[in-house]
Order: sequence, then structure tokens, then C-alpha cells
Amino acid sequence: MIAALSLLAGAVAAGWLLPGRLRALDLRRRDPVLLIVCWMLAMLGVVLAAAAGVVLLLMPAHGSFGPLLAAINSCWNALQHGSPPAAEELGGMLGSIVLAALACRLVVVGVRGIRRRARTRRKHLAALRLAGRPDDAVPTTLWLTHDRPLAFSMGGRRGVIVATEGLRRHLDQDAVTAVLLHEQAHLAGRHHQLIALADALRAALPFVPLFRQAPDSLRQLVELAADVAAIRQCGPGAVRAALLGVSGCGAPASALAMARDAVDVRLARLEEGIVPSRGLPRMMRCGAAGITAGVLPFVAGTALTLSVALVACPLGIA
Repeated sequence: MIAALSLLAGAVAAGWLLPGRLRALDLRRRDPVLLIVCWMLAMLGVVLAAAAGVVLLLMPAHGSFGPLLAAINSCWNALQHGSPPAAEELGGMLGSIVLAALACRLVVVGVRGIRRRARTRRKHLAALRLAGRPDDAVPTTLWLTHDRPLAFSMGGRRGVIVATEGLRRHLDQDAVTAVLLHEQAHLAGRHHQLIALADALRAALPFVPLFRQAPDSLRQLVELAADVAAIRQCGPGAVRAALLGVSGCGAPASALAMARDAVDVRLARLEEGIVPSRGLPRMMRCGAAGITAGVLPFVAGTALTLSVALVACPLGIA
């Protein structure tokens, strides 16, 4: 019982404390991919720690019921015999109901959000395909006849990049290439799916700060990550010209637009001129940081279990 409650407490502590630490990091200097990994694995760690705590509460103990199931069974037997259930039994039953309700809410809200996004995407794509002209060289790109320089990407099984003819009229070729590479980086990195997952968790568990703040933070980070991909091939000057020349208005809310999110931070990062290294060292740093963020709920739960054990043993508490 102590281990289960400690895991749940560790998940709660990480869910409340981690977002403040992650948001305090300097986005102008840090590798955005590393921070994306930290946010995603932190959310995964909190979910897994909470799930492990619930499983321990429901697992059979000494050949009988688990702590929560035993409390529910005792409470039900007491009600059948016309006697009021004890406070512990009633608390166990209420706790199990709350946990089951949260699990059901997560599943229902997540599935509903996925279906809603899919319907919206199909509706937008149907209209865009009617109005747009596919690029002969890059079939995933649709060109719209519009003078405003605008570009955005939409995820899904077959991601699509939408750009306007205004890009070619108002930007030079290097800036246009930077815009298209930026949007291609979103599709290659599965950024739309990451945002959709974060949105689903926020909708299901909005009272947990980690889940509530993750979508906005991830939107900034995926834009920074896409900028890095474009900088590597076009240089910072082309990306800066693209950011300043492309409009941030007119893209669907579910899309990732070139110049809509975190523009000031991205321009400041371009001024710093920092481009993360590539290859094995970067993978090792991302892996180490992500694992650290993911195991923090378990570490906090283990530390709490040991603390309780150290206090309980001298007092003779079983």
C-alpha cells in the first residue's frame, strides 16, 4: 500500500513541479529537440507512475484482494448486512471510483479529440485540394493562388504543405526554400502528432500543470526545431527573411504555420546563431535528458517510500 501511494504521490509531485523547471530553460540557447524529448517523456513518466500506483493498489495481496479491491469488497459486504462501512473501507471504494473515472475520462476525451481533429483535417484538405494546385516536383505541396505570403502544414497519414503564390512574389528564392524546408521538417518530425497527443492529455487532465502547459510549450519547441532544420540547409539569413516576410494569419488552428508561434523567441535565437550539433552526441544528450525527466516520478515515489519506511520502522509500525 505504501509503495502504491508513494508512486501516486511521485506522479503528482512531478506533474506539478516539472513544468516550471522546463519552462524556465532558455529557449534561445537550448536544443529544442532535447526539450521536446523531456516534455514528452515527462508526461509519459507521470502517466506510467500513476498507472503503476493504481495497479499496485488493485493487485492481489497474500492470495486475496488488493488493498482497493479489498476495501470495496468489505464495504459492499457491510452494506449487504445493513451495517455502515468503516471509514477506511469507504475511502478505498471512493478512491477506486475516482481513479476509474479519471481513466475513463482520459480514454473518452482522447478518442473524441482524435476523431474531431481527423474530421476537421479532412474538411480543410477537401477544400484546399479543390482550390490548390499540386507541386509537380513535391506532390505533398499545394500552391494556392493568393497574394499574401503564407505557408502551413497539416499532419495525418499523408501530411500536406500548403503555400501561396505570394511567397514567390514577395520573398527571394532562398527564403521560399527555407519556408518549405521548415514545413517539411514538421512533417518529418511528426510534430502534428506530438501536439495532438499533448492537446488530448490537456483536455483529459487539465488540472495537472504538466499536461495543461505542455501544448503551448511544445508548439514553441517544434517551431524552433523546424527552424534548425531549415538553417542547416539555407542558413540563418534565409530563415530570418522567411520569418519576417511570411504572414502568420490565415492558417487553420490545427495546422502548424511558419510565422504564427514564438516568432520573437525564434528571431532572438537566430541572433544568437546557435545551431545544435548532430549525430551521436546529440542523441546521447537527448536520451539522457529524456530518461531523467521520465524516471523522476518513480524516483520521487521511491524516495517517499524509503522515507516512510525509515520513519515507520523505529516506531514499530507494520
